[in-house]
Amino acid sequence: MTKWILGLLSAMMLCAATPDAKTEKEVLGALDAYKHALVARDAAALSKVLSDDLTYTHSSNKHEDKAAVLESLKGTTHVEAIDFKDIRTRLYGNVAVVTADADFRNNVEGTVALLHLHVIHVFVKSPHGWQMVARQTTRYPEPAAAAKK
Repeated sequence: MTKWILGLLSAMMLCAATPDAKTEKEVLGALDAYKHALVARDAAALSKVLSDDLTYTHSSNKHEDKAAVLESLKGTTHVEAIDFKDIRTRLYGNVAVVTADADFRNNVEGTVALLHLHVIHVFVKSPHGWQMVARQTTRYPEPAAAAKK
């Protein structure tokens, strides 16, 4: 009987620690939609994945809301590519926290800059699907700067 109870408790703990695969796939689909819309400068597609009450914080500490993020697509600085690595998804009911390391290739008025960032995206399930409500990035130090320390 004790073995049966221990087995049941172990199974319950495993289920609690493992994100629902279907939900995780939906959340990562929203992250992918965000990535592709940002790179394509597609305001309509990006608007669908961003919540109206978005808090969007850059590694420079610049804060934007949804309107500012969409307006920035028209500017001279744009994202050419994003490569997410080591993606981790944690689900809390209708809230998902997605963390990753990311390489952003930005075009700043014709000059390409590569940023190495740690990113946190928070998504909430809404009637419109999974929408980003918050984003925060932290810049990793450049390798030369890190070696000097």
